[in-house]
Amino acid sequence: MKQTGLICGTIYKEHMPGKAHPESPARYDAAIKGIAEKVTGDRILKIEPRQGTEKDVALCHTHEYIETARQDILSGWGSLSTGDTDVCEKSFDIALMAVGGVLNAVDAVFDGKVRNAFCAVRPPGHHATSERGMGFCIFNNVAIAARYAQKKHGIERVLIADWDIHHGNGTQEIFYEDPSVFYFSTHMWPFYPGTGSAGEKGTGKGKGFTLNCPMAAGSGRKEYVDAFNEKLVPAMKSFKPEFVLISAGFDGMANDPIGRHLMTALDYAELTGIIMNIASEYAGEKLVSSLEGGYNLSDLTAAVGAHVEYLAKK
Repeated sequence: MKQTGLICGTIYKEHMPGKAHPESPARYDAAIKGIAEKVTGDRILKIEPRQGTEKDVALCHTHEYIETARQDILSGWGSLSTGDTDVCEKSFDIALMAVGGVLNAVDAVFDGKVRNAFCAVRPPGHHATSERGMGFCIFNNVAIAARYAQKKHGIERVLIADWDIHHGNGTQEIFYEDPSVFYFSTHMWPFYPGTGSAGEKGTGKGKGFTLNCPMAAGSGRKEYVDAFNEKLVPAMKSFKPEFVLISAGFDGMANDPIGRHLMTALDYAELTGIIMNIASEYAGEKLVSSLEGGYNLSDLTAAVGAHVEYLAKK
């Protein structure tokens, strides 16, 4: 049985958006703790991250935005000029490491070194649009991974499943007209960033390849599992993804200081199982999950542990 890859490294703690910021370096430690508590070492293969190149980033972001982000950060500004993303002097390089880490996970899965992979990277990415960083995100790690898999490994169809409590507006925007990437999102609505209504389904050739499942505050296991089983699973019968990516945000946990949903660690494990079944049926098990939100540290430890334990299930 192949192992589950783990992209990790203390380099990811060097992005410091501020002492009181919810997206803190302590989130990395919480995630790694959860994995160590739940998954034995022989089931995990640690994979070193690399720094993504600007060519990698440009798969999804404009050169103008990349340069804006660089200059904002190098200038010593405390946040990006494009939105609500706090940064420090090392944030540009660490954001490139987050991109490169996820791409190394993609390569490991496609090269057959691991069955699937989890990326304990930060900063997160799903709010970053092609032209704008926002919502704690600089570069869209998962979106870049989808394009990279298509370009380097020659696949056509990619599923991105996003269960963060916030809608991944950046991922949606990047692929909104693209029928080769199916974007599925469960999220609280109305809520930040204000996108993700059920009526947003894509446009042009991409119409029907965006599937939003907005949920009210107080939603939990039933609403999430029903959305996955009753909407995502049937949609995949015709789409048949060749690769699966998860934007794995855990801010839907009941004690999260930002979210207002009632998910538990076991609920996220159940969602993991549904996604793994999709990857097994259509994509030869090829799946990469990347950390997005989740801001209660003890809940993050529990949820990431349950998620990766299921990914590494024999």
